[in-house]
Amino acid sequence: MSSLRLAFIGDSIVNGTGDATILGWTGRVCAAVSNLGHDITHYDLGVRGETSSLIRARWRSEAACRLPEAFGAALVFSFGINDCVHLDGVRRVAPEESLANARAILTEAKKWRPTLFIGPTPIDRREGAAQFYPGVKHSLDLRDIASLNRGLIEVAASSGVPALDLFDRLDSNTEWAAGIRDGDGVHPTARGYMQMAHEISAWPAWQALFTET
Repeated sequence: MSSLRLAFIGDSIVNGTGDATILGWTGRVCAAVSNLGHDITHYDLGVRGETSSLIRARWRSEAACRLPEAFGAALVFSFGINDCVHLDGVRRVAPEESLANARAILTEAKKWRPTLFIGPTPIDRREGAAQFYPGVKHSLDLRDIASLNRGLIEVAASSGVPALDLFDRLDSNTEWAAGIRDGDGVHPTARGYMQMAHEISAWPAWQALFTET
């Protein structure tokens, strides 16, 4: 069986915000492989509200102190939603900058450790349902996330990093829709994170991390 230290790096969806069980999807996928007998060390480095620019600035230093060279390790990135948020009418990160950030992150990460990328997740389709910046005028459009998701998946592919496109499959999934509806429109309840974990656990690139060589 494998012995692996895993760093999950990203935003509030990586953090598991909204899940009353505090497991999110990262805790669930790690529990599943641990139950198969793998020796897993799980580091959740998801930070609420972070954009790709903020993640680019911090990821290497935070991962390096948790993933010593002497131990087997892997990196799993997921981000994008916060880049698409408009605050007082201004998008937090322009699309071209988001893609440049992703390319820089994934190119560097792949040279250091096995690396995976998971695309951003869909929000509640109901107009005005996604409200997660209390007291601040903000907006978030599902179409912006869909467009950025396509670009991020393409960047990962061109960087040689396996990428999981969850957007369309979750957008049409009743369990995810229920989890988002019962959450704040962006962060699901445990029900939604369970569906994410199901999709990720079935992903061949994720499973390959635990294949003995």
